[in-house]
This record gives sequence, C-alpha cells and structure tokens, in this order.
Amino acid sequence: MNWFDRAINAISPERALKREVARQRLSLINSGYGNYGANSTKKAVIGWTHGGGSHREDIEEHVDTLRQRSRDLYCGGSNIATGAVKRLRTNAVGTGLHLKSTINEEFLGITQEEARELEETIEREFAHWAESENCDIERIDNFYQLQQLALLNALLSGDSFALMTTTKRIGSIYDLRIELVEADRVSTPDAERVNPLFCEGVEKNSAGEVVAYHISKFHPLSFQDRQPREWVKVKAFGEKTGRRNAIHVMNRERIGQVRGVPFLSPVIETIKQLGRYTDAEVLAAVINGLFTVFIEKEGASDDIPLGESVPEDMQVDAEDEGSIELAPGAVIDLGEGEKANMVNPGRPNPNFDPFVMAVIKQIGAALEIPYEILIMAFSNNYSASRAAILEFFEVIKMYRAWFVADFCQPIYEEWLSEAVAKGRVNAPGFFNDPIIKHAYCTAEWNGPGMRQLDPKKEVEAAELRVEGGFSTRQRETAELTGTDFYRNIKQRKREEELLKEVRGNAGQKRQEANADNRDMESDPDKDADRQDTEEEETEE
Repeated sequence: MNWFDRAINAISPERALKREVARQRLSLINSGYGNYGANSTKKAVIGWTHGGGSHREDIEEHVDTLRQRSRDLYCGGSNIATGAVKRLRTNAVGTGLHLKSTINEEFLGITQEEARELEETIEREFAHWAESENCDIERIDNFYQLQQLALLNALLSGDSFALMTTTKRIGSIYDLRIELVEADRVSTPDAERVNPLFCEGVEKNSAGEVVAYHISKFHPLSFQDRQPREWVKVKAFGEKTGRRNAIHVMNRERIGQVRGVPFLSPVIETIKQLGRYTDAEVLAAVINGLFTVFIEKEGASDDIPLGESVPEDMQVDAEDEGSIELAPGAVIDLGEGEKANMVNPGRPNPNFDPFVMAVIKQIGAALEIPYEILIMAFSNNYSASRAAILEFFEVIKMYRAWFVADFCQPIYEEWLSEAVAKGRVNAPGFFNDPIIKHAYCTAEWNGPGMRQLDPKKEVEAAELRVEGGFSTRQRETAELTGTDFYRNIKQRKREEELLKEVRGNAGQKRQEANADNRDMESDPDKDADRQDTEEEETEE
C-alpha cells in the first residue's frame, strides 16, 4: 500500500477497501496471457480491435475479394507478387511431375523381376495418355501442362477443380478426360444461399461430408455470357461405384474449411503498399531527371515564347488547359506574375533499396520463400545461399506432396482403373480388394531437382548418404536431377555398349594400321613398291 492509499484509508476506510478489491480483481485478470497477448488495458493493445468467427465468416465470405486482388497483383500489380507465385509454380511442378510406379511386390506375391516388368508397362501406358493432348477435355494441354495450370490457379484463386469425365476419341486408347474448372464457377445456386449445408458451391450432408459441387455453366465475371445463371450439380463420388468424379485442389487452414485461400492473402496489403511506394519513387526519380526551364515575367509581354513546353504529339492531357506537362528539355513560358518554385525531391533515394529489401524479407517470411530466391539474388556467401535453397526445397516438397495427393495421384488411380479394365495392364485382383488395388497404385512423382550451387559437393554428399544406408540411389537421383535412377541405368547401359562398339572398331583400325607399319618397316622392298605405285597414280 502506497502513501496515497494509506491517506485514503485514514480518511475513508470504506473507499480504501473498494480500491483494494478492485486491485485484486485486476491482478487476477492480468495473470498469465491476460497480462500479455490477451491484455486489454495496456496502451500498446488498447486500440487493437479484433473479432473472431468460424471458417465461413473468416474465409469463405471474403474469398472472392481476396481472389480478385490476388489476380490483380499477379497480372502486373506487383512484380514481387508475380515472381512469388511463378517461383513456387516453377519449382514445385516445373515441366511436370512424372510417374514412377512402385507397386508392392511383396504384398502381391510376385518377384522383383515381374514387378519391374509390370511397372515399366504401367509407365509406358501412362506416358501414352499423359503426353497427349487427348487427356484434356479441351484438347489443348497434355497432363503435365494441366498440372502447371491447376497449381497456378490454386495459388492465385485459393483452389481449383478438375472433373474426370470419359469421352471416346478417334486414335485414343483411353477415354479418361480431365476438365479443369476455375474457382469462380463453383458457387452456391441462388435457391440454396440460405441453406446451411451449402458453402460457396460446396454441398455437404448432415454428417459434414462433401457430397457435391455446384458449377455455374458460365463464368460469373464474364461480360459476354450475360445469360441467366444456371448450375450443374456434380457429385463428388459415384453412388454405385464410389468412383471419384471431381477433384478439389485446396490447401486448408481451418477445420471445416471448404474453399481455399489465395497464396498471397497474408501479404496482399503489404505488397500493394510496397508497389505504391515503388511507383512513387520511380516517378519522383523521373521528374528529377527532367531538365525544365521556366521563363518568369514581371509584366505583360507580347514576345514569342522561347520554346514549346511539350510538343503536341507528346502531350497526354492537351484538353485540360490548367495542367502543366513536363518533358525532357522543356521550356515553359509562365504568365504575368507567375513563378515556379521547384522542390528538390532528393532522388534517387539512397534509402530506397534497404527499405524495400527489409519489406521483401518480411513478405518472403510470410510466404515461406527466402528473399534470395524471391528476388533471385544470391549475393551472400556459399553457406547462406545454400541454406536458403535447402529451406526453400523443404517448402517445395510440402507443396509437391499436397499437390500430388490432391491432383496427380487421384487422376493416376482413375486412369489405372481404366487401363486394367481394358486389359492394357495385367493386375489380378485389382477390382476385388481395395488393399490389392492400393498395392498396384502406389507410386512416386518426380519433379524438378534441388538447385545446386556446387554440384560436386552435392554429389559427394549424396554418395555418402547412399553408402551409409541413409538414402537410396533412386531417392538421391530424384532430388538431385528429378530423373529416374532405373531409366538412367538403362540409358547408361546402352551408351556404354555403343561406346564399346565404337572404341572397339577404332582400336581394330589402329591395330591394322600399326600392323601395316610394322610390315613396311620389316620389308623395305614392299615400302618402295608402294611408293612407286603412288607416284605412278599421281602422274596419271
């Protein structure tokens, strides 16, 4: 009790008691997190307004705005935004994630040789389908290009959809077709907007299971398709077969969430403000670089101006007589009594680069992209640059695993089911037992390898991991080069056989030439006869 409380206690004990009770209550409130992150009385947080909600209020109700702003930044609103999205797309998918069948031969009871032969058959058949544009319902992209498009749209829009349909085409063995659907088209029909089981075009049952997607026939933002809105209901799974009809590529953040959040959502405001600041700095530097002369007059003058301010063909606002345009080397004739007061903008700003780099580092931290990779500037030492690459590759592996689980693997399993049903792939028991089907469907998807600053050190480290039993040649090959170890070995075998054949022929010719030389050295008459013959041929 301080002196003030003691004085109050002496004058009014009742009031002093109330003050002590209030102090004890406040100490209970400010205990634990109540005195720190959850405190509401400190000046540092007293203006912190907050309001929580479910995934509907926090995400789904704002996803349309986030989607449009994310696309605006990507389409030229910010170079950083464009680079971040493309960098993730290029490293996660690149030229495409390629299939490596890894069937479980032990469970299926087959030998390793039989398993390798079956895997080669599966990969050959899948390549025939995946490398052709017939896999696309629009007949434009192959499967690997569809991967790029699906991931890019998922990053920009928060999610993307793919329908697995069947269509017969001339010259195509398989009927499976992939139809990509943009996120905007999946929306709740007008008649179901108050239905709690519907959320942004995704329909659930009473148990919370996603049962259907409602897809608008026309893009809601299109100005050409100004027709009455109609929706098509696509069931997530077939009622009789349980076959997957639609694929939803989405990275969830909240429990119960059914629509994805654009990749740039956490940094949209920061990137926009950084873009405005950058534009202002660039404009100020441009203005500072314009050498302009102003002619001041103290009285009226009928003299002809000493030059044109801006040529008519270069003017951008000629209709507004009140605007003054600047241009390099312009001479502007002011009116009577007018003066031009120039303010030195101090451009280029020496603090521009440090400030922008500090903001970019924060953006990179939020997006899990090291700033060296975000701006493609590896100016630090080898250890720091390698650490950035390793950290980013861990992020890439996470995104790649998510995309494989949501997009590549479901499509592959659907294709393999058709291949087995048509007899193109011999897989006994495939449709009889889900466990057997899973044993046939297991696979790896190899994409671009990790960037290497010092390939020699990376290869030596990979060899040590393999020799120590910490990794396999297949895994190291996939991570270093993004290729398949077994295919590399087969290709090397063919190359070595070809080199052996070429070297053998060359060696045989050298031996024959050496034998001829030895014969000539041992028999001078033969050498003389040969020279005479050559001279006679030359004379003729």
